[in-house]
Amino acid sequence: MKDYVSHPGVVVGINDKDLEIEILSASSCGSCGIKSACGMSEMTEKRITVPKPDDKEFIVGQPVSIKMNVEQGNKAALFAYLIPALLMIALIVILSNLNIKEWIAALAGVGVVAVYYGILYFFKEKLKAEFKYEIQ
Repeated sequence: MKDYVSHPGVVVGINDKDLEIEILSASSCGSCGIKSACGMSEMTEKRITVPKPDDKEFIVGQPVSIKMNVEQGNKAALFAYLIPALLMIALIVILSNLNIKEWIAALAGVGVVAVYYGILYFFKEKLKAEFKYEIQ
């Protein structure tokens, strides 16, 4: 079993230390074991920034393949999907048990998810450093 997930892409931008890659959706996503965690199967294109390897030269339009460790992909799915779902469910259950009106509990559940994603946005640079794609 592979310990990484790879996606084909095209170089669309180059600077001193990074490459901007446009990931192309591929039919092989349908057979991928973690397609639901990755989110790539629903998208037609996505641009990501990848550190430029020092030992290779790239040109705009060049096809490349990028990879991410499966553990990083699972961790990203945890942050993006599981934690906010658990926060929302837990808050709704707690508020319902405190006899708070259902619509207020539901609104609070949605609110806690919005706050959670706001916190993630605030720490996006730190998260970018933790979740790295590499040129394969």
